[in-house]
Amino acid sequence: MTAAAVLAAGQSPARLRLNRFLRHRAAVASGILLAALVIASLLAPWIAEWRGTPPDAIDLLNRLAAPSWRHPLGTDELGRDLLIRILYGGRISLAVGLTAAVAAASIGTVIGVLAGYRGGVLDAILMRLTDFVIALPLLPLLIVLTALDLGKLPIPDGWLVGDPSGLWRIVVIIALVGWTTVARLVRGATLAVRQHEYMRAATALGAGPMRTVTRHVLPNVASPIVVATTLSIGQVILLESVLSFLGLGIQPPVASWGNMLTNAQELVWSAPRLAVVPGLAIFATVIACNFLGDGLQDAIDPRALQDRR
Repeated sequence: MTAAAVLAAGQSPARLRLNRFLRHRAAVASGILLAALVIASLLAPWIAEWRGTPPDAIDLLNRLAAPSWRHPLGTDELGRDLLIRILYGGRISLAVGLTAAVAAASIGTVIGVLAGYRGGVLDAILMRLTDFVIALPLLPLLIVLTALDLGKLPIPDGWLVGDPSGLWRIVVIIALVGWTTVARLVRGATLAVRQHEYMRAATALGAGPMRTVTRHVLPNVASPIVVATTLSIGQVILLESVLSFLGLGIQPPVASWGNMLTNAQELVWSAPRLAVVPGLAIFATVIACNFLGDGLQDAIDPRALQDRR
C-alpha cells in the first residue's frame, strides 16, 4: 500500500498493521493462547498456594490418582499434582524459549548489521562463519555441549552453583548456535536499506556509523527480526524439550515440559495422561508460536497478505 493510500484511508501505519493482524484469525487465537499460558505460568505459585498443592509435595498414598476436584489433571508417579507441575514447567520452558530466542536474535542482528553495513572483507568473514554454524548438525552439537562437565572448564565456581537446574546453560548454548537465520535475514535487509537515498543523505549530513545504524538501519530491518524471533521461540521450546527428554536439559527437581515427558515414558501405557498433558502443552505452544509469527509477517509486510488473496 502506498503512502497516498494510507493517507486516503485516514489510518496510521500502526493501525493498518493491527487491522491486518486481526484478519489473521489463527494468529489472534494463537496470541490469546500464548498469553493465557504465560499468565497461568506466572501465577503458578499463587495458584499452588490457593489450592494448597505445592509442586514438589510428594504423596505416595495418592500416586497416579485419577483427575478429581482436588487434582484436576490427576497426580504423577510420586503423588504430585499434575496441573501445578505443568504450570511450573511452563515457567521454565517458556522462559527458556523467550530468553534464548531474544538472545539469539540479538547476536544475529549484530552480525547481520555489521556484515550488511560494512560489507567487503568483514561481510565475507561473517557470512562464512554463519555458513559454518549452519552446516553443523544442530541436535548432536547441542547434546555434546550440554553433556560437557563444566567443573573441568576454567569457569568460576560461583557460576556453576547459581544454575543447578541447567537453565542458563541451555539458554546460552541455544543462543550461540541459533542466531544464523536472523543474521542472514538482517544482512539482506541491511543491504537493501543501504542503497536508499536517505542513507546517503544521512552520511552526507555528517551522521556517523552508529547514528546511521540506530536511527535508519535498525528501524527498517525490525520486521524480519520480529518475525524470525517469534518463529524461533517455538523451535527453542522444542529443542529444550528434546534435551530435557534425553536427560541433558533442565535437571530435576525443577519441572519442565521436557523432563516431565522423561519421567512419564515408563508409565505411558498405565498412566498415559502423564505423557499426553505435557506433550499437548509443547505441541500447542509450538503451533501457536508458528501461527503468531505467520500473522506478524502478514501484518508487517502487506505484500504477504496480498499474495494470500
